[in-house]
Amino acid sequence: MQLADQLQEILRSLSRFGPELFLVFGIAGLVITDLLLLRQSPARHRAVMLGLSLLLVVVAGTLVIGQFGQDSGFLFGSLLFRDEQAIFFKLVVTVAAGVAVLHASLTRPRLPLDWLPILLALLLGLYLMTMSVNLLMIYLSIEIVSISSYLLTALSGTRRASEGGIKYLLFGAVSSAIMLYGISLLYGLTGTLDLTSSLVEVELAKNSPYVVYLASLLLLVGLFFKLSLVPFHVWTPDVYEATPTPVVSFFSVAPKAAALLILMRVLTSLPANFQTPLAVIALASITLGNLSALWQTDARRLLAYSTIAHAGFLLVGISAFSEAGFDAATFYVATYLFINMAAFLLIDLLADAQGGQLTLRSLEGLGFRHPQLALALTVVMVALTGLPPTVGFTAKLLAFSALWETAQQSGNPWQVALFAIGLLNAILSLFYYLKFPYLLYFRTATGPETEAAAQPRGAGWLALALTFPILLFFFRPDWLMTWIAGF
Repeated sequence: MQLADQLQEILRSLSRFGPELFLVFGIAGLVITDLLLLRQSPARHRAVMLGLSLLLVVVAGTLVIGQFGQDSGFLFGSLLFRDEQAIFFKLVVTVAAGVAVLHASLTRPRLPLDWLPILLALLLGLYLMTMSVNLLMIYLSIEIVSISSYLLTALSGTRRASEGGIKYLLFGAVSSAIMLYGISLLYGLTGTLDLTSSLVEVELAKNSPYVVYLASLLLLVGLFFKLSLVPFHVWTPDVYEATPTPVVSFFSVAPKAAALLILMRVLTSLPANFQTPLAVIALASITLGNLSALWQTDARRLLAYSTIAHAGFLLVGISAFSEAGFDAATFYVATYLFINMAAFLLIDLLADAQGGQLTLRSLEGLGFRHPQLALALTVVMVALTGLPPTVGFTAKLLAFSALWETAQQSGNPWQVALFAIGLLNAILSLFYYLKFPYLLYFRTATGPETEAAAQPRGAGWLALALTFPILLFFFRPDWLMTWIAGF
């Protein structure tokens, strides 16, 4: 391609790169605003930074919504591909970022205000992840997300945060190195980094299946790390316990959504059949996550193991390796956003009423002192369990239905085992999710009686806004599934 053609391609791509360019300039503006407000009072400084960050996220989301209905196509050669599916996932991570900023505005996380530009940089990395179809671009976008995540984990400066950040960094560096090695092997086998190229399937078919499996699994390691799947989950409980809750709630959803889309694209591009290894990893993640959560007394560690289990449930639809399975996984991650971020927010708000403690015992007896938040948390826990009338039931039903349909056709014993044991694990999760309503309504506080703290302004409305879709999409799942199926 001639230089003039390359410049023309860059200009054409930039014209369709609106949300990402806006975030780049928005991050720079946010940093400058932070510097200009250093002499202002801390309260005013915090309010302006949170308000401006939320405005930037809202505008970015508006630009993303404006991309629906536009023509799909490649950007910057074949590095990125923007289609309806990528735009949908960008919208999901944007909503997650907005909820995280609102969460921080209702609480006071022990974080310097520097975390807000880093959060937007992480959001930019997630935008790139959702559109990446080039192996090198996938790696670079994951690194943007990972480096931002390491910084956010350790930014509070406490000893626990530093330890969590180091563990996160070490496990992330190892998984990135393994992933990069897999990319180099695939490039050597195919001669291209473009997943959409016909050379990928043609050239890989000429090699031994064992070589293809090895290179592909090394590539998938980085995605399994982002999804917190076994055996790449070890960092999750320590990071979730050490990081302020608004950041943790964002970690629990947004990177997983973007990694899930990349996983679907990688699996559909490779000729190898990964149904069995995916079923094994999903089964291990669901079982280990649920068994580990049973013994937790810290609310955030319990939810950390819960996210490991739910990452396995996300993989149930993927392991079916069918259009229905992929649609079910997309539905699962879109609705899981509301469920999990509501769980972190509500626990944080209820714990603040008891001096900021996040142990399960700190929730004892709060059901009648904070009825609105306690009722919302009960709905969320029922949704995490996967019981009606919540969308958690619908999401699991769609995922396991797609798996069962595939298992009947293929006769794969691991898929049958995943179906049976996965459903048993859903029952097992009852024993720790229902601890929350039990403690809220059927136990009295064992410590000295304290006066109920006033709820932050807007806490009840945000709780209602997050729990409403959890109930709505149970009764009208077709509103979301029709959208997803149209990609």
